[in-house]
Amino acid sequence: MRTLVITGGTGGLGTEVVRRLSSEYRCIVLGHAQVDLTSEDSVRKTFDDIGEIYGLVHLVGGWTGGTVRDTSLDSWSKMLAVNTTTAFLAARGALAHMTKPGRIVVVSSIATLEIAGGSAAYTVAKSALNALVQVLAREERSNGITANAVLPDSMATPAMLKNTDASKLVPLDRVSETIAFLLSDAAAGTSGTLIPIRA
Repeated sequence: MRTLVITGGTGGLGTEVVRRLSSEYRCIVLGHAQVDLTSEDSVRKTFDDIGEIYGLVHLVGGWTGGTVRDTSLDSWSKMLAVNTTTAFLAARGALAHMTKPGRIVVVSSIATLEIAGGSAAYTVAKSALNALVQVLAREERSNGITANAVLPDSMATPAMLKNTDASKLVPLDRVSETIAFLLSDAAAGTSGTLIPIRA
């Protein structure tokens, strides 16, 4: 059974993704208790300890609102750290131990395609994540390693369902099924794609 590392696999989406993938893969879930994804040393040591893997599913992220005028440097830095730097460090750590072929899938946001005001730092950070995925796809093509991003709209997590009609949210299984396809052998020719997922 091939091994996947799933970062951030303990939240609403993460729980569903792990449930969907655990019958096909050996899933190693990395949360805050297992690794500091903003620390180069922590990430390197964690992946060294895990050893050979087939794929990385990166679910870590965060949101904060604010226009450019209203966004503090601290908020800006935190959004880049949690949404972009964690993915960079996780991908680099994973690539050192990834089989050929291999897979990288990250969760970005539809907000990067349908840009609106009000969440400047978040939108920029997720847009940088998209660029990272496309760079990885180009750089790792000759190694048989694909890199793709899913870009869901607001998702039907337990927290969101408390305040929002389910019909206006993306079902979690829709996201997990898309991730499962991108990990599959059938997706060997799919790389560098940014896949929007709408309700």
